[in-house]
Amino acid sequence: MTAKYSELLNDVERIAQQAGDAIMTIYARDFTVEEKDDKSPLTEADQAANELIVAALERLPGKIPVLSEEDAESFGGADAQGRYWLVDPLDGTKEFIKRNGEFTVNIALIESGRPVLGVVVAPALEVSYVAAEGVGAFKVEKDGQRRAIQVAGEPASDTAWRVVGSRSHPSADLAAWLEKLGRHDMVPMGSSLKLCLVAEGAADVYPRLGPTCLWDTGAAQAVVEQAGGRVETLEGAPVSYATPSEKLNPYFVVWGL
Repeated sequence: MTAKYSELLNDVERIAQQAGDAIMTIYARDFTVEEKDDKSPLTEADQAANELIVAALERLPGKIPVLSEEDAESFGGADAQGRYWLVDPLDGTKEFIKRNGEFTVNIALIESGRPVLGVVVAPALEVSYVAAEGVGAFKVEKDGQRRAIQVAGEPASDTAWRVVGSRSHPSADLAAWLEKLGRHDMVPMGSSLKLCLVAEGAADVYPRLGPTCLWDTGAAQAVVEQAGGRVETLEGAPVSYATPSEKLNPYFVVWGL
């Protein structure tokens, strides 16, 4: 099992890095921005990364179905073993357009409703997070070396919680949740990097009390869980990917403990 995931993790990391390179080529020049039906932005980079990732995943052994944000309509469901690839070719398109670097490529392998492998690549920041069951969770920086990561654990009673917040999605629900949490410091960040900050111990908690889709969280959830953290609904259940026809996640909290 471990050997299988280890080799597969290497393959997926390579694919995500290639997609990141394609994104950066477009990032370095002027690019077009369109508007999807849900009013969210779509760029050339989203489309280029999607085409590269889907084609590469389809060439891997096993012929596992692919659910990608940019082609969700063609997804026919998980395979007989309950497996599918979950892809966000460019998470944080708003951050990409703002050119603040906080966007990612997200690829996860879902098995029986759980993300068992995940790769998150932030090409502009030259950092990646990779994880798989039986392998562990790692941060990869410019030198290409994997360094094991783990969550920080619960803060001491006299210490403020380090809370990751979205740059693009503030809400009244979040303000109320933070008031209940108590003393805290905010760490603003875009895209799935918010979950990864908790995974590496740079933040303690990330409450998301707003809409997200499966592909926004799957890869980073794998990283958090393999680093010892939890991604839970407000009722305390793990966020599930067992029903991919329902694209929206419930509200959730990422705990680094």
